[in-house]
Amino acid sequence: MSRAAIVVHRPSPTGGRRVTLRRQLLGSRILGIAYDDEDLVQLLQRPGIPDAEWLLDDPSWVEWRGGRAHDWDSR
Repeated sequence: MSRAAIVVHRPSPTGGRRVTLRRQLLGSRILGIAYDDEDLVQLLQRPGIPDAEWLLDDPSWVEWRGGRAHDWDSR
């Protein structure tokens, strides 16, 4: 299992993907639901993650679960 700080969960049947932030010793925090890469970047910037758009393809930062990276459709 990856230890990436950010987890983008599988696409939901109604659209979007839940995004969680892992925090050492404190567990995970749900940041929200993203419907595209722009939403994801905005969710990551709220807790102060700098240059979030450059982290999306870095597996040491972001783990994409249950679907391909940047795939926002449940089909």
